[in-house]
Amino acid sequence: MSETLEIVSFRLKPGTEAGFLAGNDLISAWLAGQPGFLSRCLARRDDGAWIDLVRWQSREQALAAAARIMADIGDCEAMQAIDPASVDMGHAAVVLSKP
Repeated sequence: MSETLEIVSFRLKPGTEAGFLAGNDLISAWLAGQPGFLSRCLARRDDGAWIDLVRWQSREQALAAAARIMADIGDCEAMQAIDPASVDMGHAAVVLSKP
């Protein structure tokens, strides 16, 4: 079992940024309740794309949460603001981590 980063890049639908930001507390709370969750960082790139970086205790726990998120909170305002065609998600094993 190796610590894993979940790296999700995406764009928002036009006119949804305020609702997306306001609704992210729900996403963070949901993630915090998932087995293996360690931390989350949300960032906006200069080109307007977003990066959601989530640390998990293991790849298996990350994949399990990914399989559940849409059924559990996919209808929330923040999730609905994301352009589904723009989503790119990947996982990477952590090989070095420093505070």
